[in-house]
Amino acid sequence: MKINLITVLGPTAVGKTSVASRIAEEFSGEIISADSRQVYRGMDSGTGKDLEEFRNRKINYHLIDIVEPTEEYNLFRFKKDFYSAFEKIISKNKLPIMVGGTGLYLSSILQKYDLKKIEIDQAEFEALNNLTIEDLQNILLELRPAQHNTTDLIDKSRLIKAILIEKASQIGFPVESFRGINSFNIGITASRDEIKKRITSRLKHRLKNGMIEEVESLLKIIDHEKLQFFGLEYKFISLYLLGEISYDDMFQKLNIAIHKFSKRQMTWFRKMEKEGVNINWFEPEESDKIISFLKSELKNNF
Repeated sequence: MKINLITVLGPTAVGKTSVASRIAEEFSGEIISADSRQVYRGMDSGTGKDLEEFRNRKINYHLIDIVEPTEEYNLFRFKKDFYSAFEKIISKNKLPIMVGGTGLYLSSILQKYDLKKIEIDQAEFEALNNLTIEDLQNILLELRPAQHNTTDLIDKSRLIKAILIEKASQIGFPVESFRGINSFNIGITASRDEIKKRITSRLKHRLKNGMIEEVESLLKIIDHEKLQFFGLEYKFISLYLLGEISYDDMFQKLNIAIHKFSKRQMTWFRKMEKEGVNINWFEPEESDKIISFLKSELKNNF
């Protein structure tokens, strides 16, 4: 089967957007985001949308800014929206380019999870509901050791839902009825020290350039508890704005949390590789090398 998708994945702050936009420009492609937070409108700086990369090159993008932060978005909706965008791009004789760092979303496409709508067994729901939050956290962490979103661990109802979704994902099987996906995968990463430097530098820049104001605006339409569900920047900055932690404490805790998140992302990608997903790894500054590599490897495969 010929290649009909290019995927650009990697941990946070390594420059995936820049690489994906270069690829899209070179191969007449359009972007499909695989990011569990970039779907939300008004959550720009904190989620690292960097849309100027696409707009400057006049690259169309999909699955960004498609729902309000007050709405629920999950893996089922992502798969439905992904396939819709994929078919739309293919129909225009363009190349779909999936880019992101949400491991579960990426795996659902590259490893072809067939997720059925969960028919919730009332007895199972009640059994889970009777457990403590700590018990539920342990169940979810056993099912999904590499958490792509730590907000699933905060609220009991989200814990139960995440457990049910994860159970569904683990009994997935190839989707025979849908157009076959054959993705060529590019991974972007760097040394741990370099990633840490990039994370810290980007965090400082965003805090000085509108990220705090972004959270202030969100708190006008979403209460603090709901905002915490989005994790990382939104959790710690909202705590700072509520006066529960100092600016320095917020920065330190957030910086550490993003570093840990980045490590979990890499753990997920390594797990994908062990399960048979081939990923060709490059460093952030190797865009030209990536383009040459793709031209060489895929010249007879599109």
